[in-house]
Amino acid sequence: MQKTGIFVGSFDPFTVGHDSIVRRALPLFDRLVIGVVGDNVHKPSMRPAEERMKAISELYAYEPAIVVKPYHGLAVDFARAENARFIVKGVRSAKDFEYEREQADINRQIAGVETLLLFAEPQLSSVSSTMVRELQHFGVDVSEFLPKRGQGSLGR
Repeated sequence: MQKTGIFVGSFDPFTVGHDSIVRRALPLFDRLVIGVVGDNVHKPSMRPAEERMKAISELYAYEPAIVVKPYHGLAVDFARAENARFIVKGVRSAKDFEYEREQADINRQIAGVETLLLFAEPQLSSVSSTMVRELQHFGVDVSEFLPKRGQGSLGR
């Protein structure tokens, strides 16, 4: 049986922190599905899901074990639809940890889906999509916070 994990988020934009989580999670699975939120009422000014998905798909075009798809609703419903027993989440701080721990408990309780928490690499612990968007708004070059396309194999 193929081991599938999902990594979900708004990814607006997809940062080097997200890329780090993908690269570190991929060896744990046969297939990693990156689920791009299509409807987020908390972020109404989000770029269209198609645009975000295209950027992520181009980044991992050379890695057949990575699939990028849109999703709506609960992550556990998306996990079921993808036959995934695991949700992968990144954690940067104690605040993130507590939030994700609560979500993991509920996801396990309502759907039997386990959550794997991967801690941010220390040099990436301050990187967030919100921070990148704010810097972009003020005209700052954010290229160091965005993964480079065509980085080659993920080392599988």
